[in-house]
Amino acid sequence: MSAAVDAGAAREILHDQFERIRELVVTVTDGLTSEMSGYRPGPQANSIAWLVWHLTRVQDDHVSDAADVEQAWTSRGWRERFALPFPAADIGYGHSSADVAAVHPEAGLLADYHGDVHLATLEYLDELTVGELDRVVDRRWDPPVTVSVRLVSVIGDCLQHLGQASYVRGLFEARPT
Repeated sequence: MSAAVDAGAAREILHDQFERIRELVVTVTDGLTSEMSGYRPGPQANSIAWLVWHLTRVQDDHVSDAADVEQAWTSRGWRERFALPFPAADIGYGHSSADVAAVHPEAGLLADYHGDVHLATLEYLDELTVGELDRVVDRRWDPPVTVSVRLVSVIGDCLQHLGQASYVRGLFEARPT
């Protein structure tokens, strides 16, 4: 990132994007019943519950790593509240169909966990500097991943999964009764 980048402008853009993600999580979980939450349009498809849990786990994991703080999942008791049969570090990558089916929390729990992660994300964003945006957080890639690239990646991942969750909800709601 160039030294000419205004950190305040970057913070505003990132803040706006994460606020949009939050609004979409609230929208997709609002009025979500257990049947809707667990609905899978095909045997290998992801449910709304899994999609929202996964996108929140990714945001929690990646932003916490960049901020060098413990994830809300473990530090604020979300892992215990969800009581899922996965290791603490699991964020859903590579989950099988059975793993997806194991994720069936109430909509309020999904929304509340995301709300907690969202607030932690905003706290981190409030402290961003140009130097922090340029800091490398993952050297396994070429080029290495900086904080700015990681945050944009999280935004993209969250928006894709929210689009999928909204689509699955639409499929559920359009089913013949």
